[in-house]
Amino acid sequence: MGSQVFIGVGSNLGNRRVYYQKALDLMADLSQTAILRCSSLYETEPIGEAQNWYLNGVVELETALSPQQLLSCLQKIESALGRKRTKKWASRTIDLDILLFDKQMVNEEQLQIPHPEMHRRRFVLVPLSELAPQFVHPLLGSTVAELLAGLADDKQVLHFG
Repeated sequence: MGSQVFIGVGSNLGNRRVYYQKALDLMADLSQTAILRCSSLYETEPIGEAQNWYLNGVVELETALSPQQLLSCLQKIESALGRKRTKKWASRTIDLDILLFDKQMVNEEQLQIPHPEMHRRRFVLVPLSELAPQFVHPLLGSTVAELLAGLADDKQVLHFG
């Protein structure tokens, strides 16, 4: 059908589990796209100015959409679920990030793939390693499991649930 894509999902406002599930439901409804697998849910310590802990996970999709088309769809889902884009790292009802899109590399103002911070974030690598520990980061040449093993991030990532 198309490309293998990993989406980071996070919520730290309101009923996090409800927002998370609604985001999954809306992603499942995208044209030319299928959800293949979902990681476990994790409660994670916030970064930046956010005070509330996040509910995080990773979703594996298969899609025939381009990275730019998928980004547009994900941003529409965020808006539909009340996401307000204010400051970087502010609290949000839902956050959907394209982490990896096959082995593609995209470097545009609005879209960078692989996600430029993913290899530094425990809350991304823990659920991603659950789904794809042997997936090789196209820029760094290390597997997800290797990136997680070498991670300096000490933020807490707790199994939720």
